[in-house]
Amino acid sequence: MKQFLRTLCRMNHAATFAIAALSAAGVMFIYSVGSSADGLASSVQGASSVQEKYRVQAFTALAGFALYFALAHFDYRKILAFAAAPFWAVSTLLLGATLAFGTELNSARRWLWGFQPSELAKLAVVIALAALYGRFKIGRGFKAALPGFAAIAVPAVLVNMEPDLGTVLVTVVTGVVMMLLARVWTKGLSVLVLAAVAAGAFELCTVARAEREPDPARKEEILKWTGLRPHQVRRLRVFMYPDTDILGAGYHLRQAEISVGSGGMWGRGWLNGRQTQLGYMQPSKSISDFIFAALAEEAGFAGSLAALALYAMLAASCMATALKTEDDGGRLIAAGVSTLLFCHVYENVAMNIGLMPITGLPLPFISYGRTSLVAFMAAMGLVQSVAVRSGPGAETERNG
Repeated sequence: MKQFLRTLCRMNHAATFAIAALSAAGVMFIYSVGSSADGLASSVQGASSVQEKYRVQAFTALAGFALYFALAHFDYRKILAFAAAPFWAVSTLLLGATLAFGTELNSARRWLWGFQPSELAKLAVVIALAALYGRFKIGRGFKAALPGFAAIAVPAVLVNMEPDLGTVLVTVVTGVVMMLLARVWTKGLSVLVLAAVAAGAFELCTVARAEREPDPARKEEILKWTGLRPHQVRRLRVFMYPDTDILGAGYHLRQAEISVGSGGMWGRGWLNGRQTQLGYMQPSKSISDFIFAALAEEAGFAGSLAALALYAMLAASCMATALKTEDDGGRLIAAGVSTLLFCHVYENVAMNIGLMPITGLPLPFISYGRTSLVAFMAAMGLVQSVAVRSGPGAETERNG
């Protein structure tokens, strides 16, 4: 018990406060999306079922906090030494099982027995890379990079088969950043990064070229050069030309932009968002991909800025831990979780205001999603475990 109290004292309390505040905000706005305003939202399909999901989110947050404190107390170095490979292997097997036995929804298989293995796979990649290059220090040359590539590529390929391109990109970016920070094959990785940027520019230019083509058959032929699935091409078209299909693929983006803009400085107030309460935004979308739009409408620019400040607090705590620790494995965990958090927040917020293509990436701690919430709680718990065992007095905690 004394050792656990020492752990609590050494934890980064600003990060704990930020997680609690963001989780509470998530429960509040999930409730708001599913609630009725003057009886109007009750007629919207799915609104009543969504309203009940705030309870699920609240209970999941409580369970996640228990895991958060448990992992903060547990020595992360034991996880890197003994659990990194099994966790990666199990998460990969679950991804394969999802493709074979998972529930199909909207032409994608991402759910297995009520949870999303891809959310666990992102954390598994972070832990695996931290173990490879921080705990076991397998080297820095090209041969040392091969196990890291495998740790990233196998889950990424399986997730892409679901398909879930947003999760693939976040996983790859996080993995590459961690390998660069570990100084593994830096010249080769830098070339690959530049090649990836060039490939992204090619995709956008190809879609733009196809959009200018008057012949439909020729347009389809040009779009085949992208190698993307039809729904991915539609998302790129909506991103580049948002007015082309505002009642179809671009509908939710347009409604999200209206929500964000109508919030003004201080917002319309909790439970008073017109886009969600009147059913212009589908409840199932508003509690997940587009919950930032609901937050911005009801809490305004001030509330949105407060949420972003809490995320900045979390990222800063991760980076402070990375700078404070002398252990390479701990440094890579903190840097990897910080990168993962940044990618999710940037992509989700940016797609809600039309600055990035639409993906299915949730807003950490706020969007509805049991697996995502637990995974991010666990990730931040690992960072806290590093923080507890870093800096002055860390040796006492190691031996305590």
